Amino acid sequence: MSFAGKYLLESHENFEAFMKAVGIPDELIQKGKDLKSISEIEETGDDFKVKVTTGSNVITNSFTIGKETELQTLTGDKVMVMVLRDGNKLKVSLKGIESVTELTDANTIVNTLTVGGIVYKRISKRM
Repeated sequence: MSFAGKYLLESHENFEAFMKAVGIPDELIQKGKDLKSISEIEETGDDFKVKVTTGSNVITNSFTIGKETELQTLTGDKVMVMVLRDGNKLKVSLKGIESVTELTDANTIVNTLTVGGIVYKRISKRM
């Protein structure tokens, strides 16, 4: 299955605790907790471009599976990482945050982010 497409965040679990754990200020957490983000994914072979728009905040990252690249984190930091593919999952470690993005069916993406035992789960549906 291809990740390519446009997805709308349907639900998320443990948002506030996770955002506090990664250092997002309380006022930004309160502003962001009810916003629905849109993820746009382009996939050409092992090359990906991912654009996530949440309100006025836009994060765009491009990467090739298995090659080191610079990605922007939720906090705006840029880090050198390698994204790996394991079947229908994309896995990456960003400054202590473990991220697994899984295509659970043709229309659903589940992104699970873990830091220090705190798990934040995002479920998005194809638009």
